[in-house]
Amino acid sequence: MKMSAQSAEFIIIGAGLSGLYAAHLLTERGADWCLLEARQTAGGRILSVAAPGGACAQRFDLGPSWYWPEYQGDLARLIAQRQLETFPQYETGNMVVERSNATPPQHMPGYRSVPQSWRLAGGMAALLEGLQKNLDAERMHFGQVVQELQIVGGKVAVTTVGENGELTVWQANKVLLALPPRLAIERLHFAPALPEPLRREWSATPTWMAPHAKYLAVYEKPFWRVQGLSGEGRSAVGPLQEIHDASLPDGIGALFGFLGMPARLRRSMSAQTLQEACRRQLGRLFGASATTPVAEFFQDWAENPFTSTTLDEDAAMEHVSTPVAAPAHGPWAGKIVGIGSEWATAFPGYLAGAVESATIGVESIR
Repeated sequence: MKMSAQSAEFIIIGAGLSGLYAAHLLTERGADWCLLEARQTAGGRILSVAAPGGACAQRFDLGPSWYWPEYQGDLARLIAQRQLETFPQYETGNMVVERSNATPPQHMPGYRSVPQSWRLAGGMAALLEGLQKNLDAERMHFGQVVQELQIVGGKVAVTTVGENGELTVWQANKVLLALPPRLAIERLHFAPALPEPLRREWSATPTWMAPHAKYLAVYEKPFWRVQGLSGEGRSAVGPLQEIHDASLPDGIGALFGFLGMPARLRRSMSAQTLQEACRRQLGRLFGASATTPVAEFFQDWAENPFTSTTLDEDAAMEHVSTPVAAPAHGPWAGKIVGIGSEWATAFPGYLAGAVESATIGVESIR
């Protein structure tokens, strides 16, 4: 099997927001870096899909959708620096609540986000694209699945498998892990082994949103608004448990929801069956017009091997204590540091957490 070798001062594993922002910070510092990503494109858990016949500005998020500029200042500044168009999440009107199959859905005053949640025109992928514009494309390597990190002669040797099965060994002084802690433990082999307390802590850290699935329906216009509805819904019947307005500023309507059934149960059903059930539910909540979207999308993050692990399938949607980001002692001390969003202290799991973790991780490099 063909094997090649590459080297850089720093290697970033993962091209989600934390990985791209770390590359941005290292570029500002004038450092020698390269980025390795298993997928063929950047994004990680950010996924923005285009409306039918739409341009990049007409995209919807199947991953993270919101940010809160009033208290996520670093992320807000990054978005402002890229001059990205933003708009507030629509929350005007009543929400729809479905308590059981025995009673019809009810309309009642909805929840208003405090502080206000905001979205990006073009979806959150617009932020990734804004970062990538100023990065050296030759330093970013996609379709590179990391297999092993090994300490060799005082450096870290990172072995990857490419899309054609070719092996590459990348050498660096330090590696920045821009992926969830649990995923790092399950998918990467460390030689020598990581300290057992650290390994247990990383393995016990749930990957934010990994067990979940999103359904999104696109309409010619947000017809529910003229009915005095905000597009927000809650259901104890399902399959969608929590629903929100995902419409665009140009008038294209959309509703999205989180499926309330466990990943193991979803796996026993086809995507077509799940989408049909989602359409029927939207019809119950918002009327017959909701059963005929012009397009629909379904994303099950639990089925993505570069996001979710078997341990994530039954995890609850909750934040836990931030794990230690780097070994303090032993052979791996000073060699690796976690910069994925779960390692953030203020906003673990959120987009703002990715910016926070990347900043702290790069600042730790001296």
